[in-house]
Amino acid sequence: MKIDTTKTNNMLESYRTVRAFSEQLVQPLNLEDFNIQSMEDASPPKWHLAHTTWFYEKFILKAFGDDYKGFNDQFDYLFNSYYETIGPFHPRIQRGMITRPSVEEVLEYRRHVDLHMADLLASSVFEDKKEELVSVLEIGLHHEQQHQELLLTDIKHNLSQNPFLPSYREPLTKNIPAPRTTSFVPVEGGLIEIGHSGEVFCFDNETPLHKVWLEPYKLCSHLVTNKEYLAFMNDGGYKKPQYWLSDGWNTVCKYQWESPLYWFKRDEEWHVYTLGGEKMLDPQEPVCHVSYFEADAYARWAGKRLPTEQEWEHALAGQETNGNFADNGNYHPVPFGLKEAGPFYQAFGDVWEWTKSPYISYPGNKPYDGALGEYNAKFMCNQMVLRGGSCATSSSHFRLSYRNFFQPEKRWQFSGIRLAEDVKK
Repeated sequence: MKIDTTKTNNMLESYRTVRAFSEQLVQPLNLEDFNIQSMEDASPPKWHLAHTTWFYEKFILKAFGDDYKGFNDQFDYLFNSYYETIGPFHPRIQRGMITRPSVEEVLEYRRHVDLHMADLLASSVFEDKKEELVSVLEIGLHHEQQHQELLLTDIKHNLSQNPFLPSYREPLTKNIPAPRTTSFVPVEGGLIEIGHSGEVFCFDNETPLHKVWLEPYKLCSHLVTNKEYLAFMNDGGYKKPQYWLSDGWNTVCKYQWESPLYWFKRDEEWHVYTLGGEKMLDPQEPVCHVSYFEADAYARWAGKRLPTEQEWEHALAGQETNGNFADNGNYHPVPFGLKEAGPFYQAFGDVWEWTKSPYISYPGNKPYDGALGEYNAKFMCNQMVLRGGSCATSSSHFRLSYRNFFQPEKRWQFSGIRLAEDVKK
């Protein structure tokens, strides 16, 4: 979905495309699946469907539509996520306790908002306030695409709590692994530019384009595989504190981690839970569902390090952003073998790649005005940046400058590892 803002029809088509994909993602669910919340980080599918709808209602219909009447005033409280400047909101950890409104009422809410959005985009209000309205609508569409990714990751965690490990849906395509030779690719440093530039949409945290100095470095051609990560585990990686940051080691001890999330042993063999159900661990797939702490510990064990986000973006500049995105319908990382052009493989899609960069603002950054300023800026503390997109990210949502961010202990997202190393002087 490439958003073309030149015509009303294009905006409406983009809107309908994004909205339809959200409902496509929940088609495989049973009615009972819509309300489960397996942990505080995850949200029920019903809440995602309602919250993304609330965003358009609150920031567009109520802001631009003079005669718009809200669907249900209680939804302002139930489906506000974290916008403090707007008003109070239902606690995140209690989202799974909202059995009312029903799934059908939430779907009716979506239809109601969609109808009024279509009317607004065809009205004189759109023409009079086109630039401002389009700006907010683009944020709303990409916001919903973010929640589509969260839908998949949260559904996976929700279903993983079932001891029978049910399948959400079988992958649409099969990939045949191809031979691979891992190497560390030299990248020249110097004074380079980082950040978003151009006409394509970006979030406020990707700007402005600015200069940074990089020393020469090397970036690994391939992602770390399950086989390679198993070597770390078999060498006692989760038992040796010398590889871990202090907070990481405390986390390992607190939660008694011994492997990535969704790994388990059955009959002395490693298995993994996927959105397609249980499967034998594929040694050639990229390791997935690891935290920043695990990624950093693996890098130390391997005698390497994680790249900075500036190194990652500089090395991948100019490489075509093809990969195993949500559009492929796999919803799981695949072994190396998709048609790609090097020197860096699986850089886009498959797994988000942890960097060693803390999530902070770029020099001269200006957040969105008003309540939307809370979208990204207020989270710039105690989080680490990930790059590259994943198998749950829509390809049209991704761009080279995209900055994802999570706390270092989180691992329910499709997150993996690409190594870097310094150039010896």
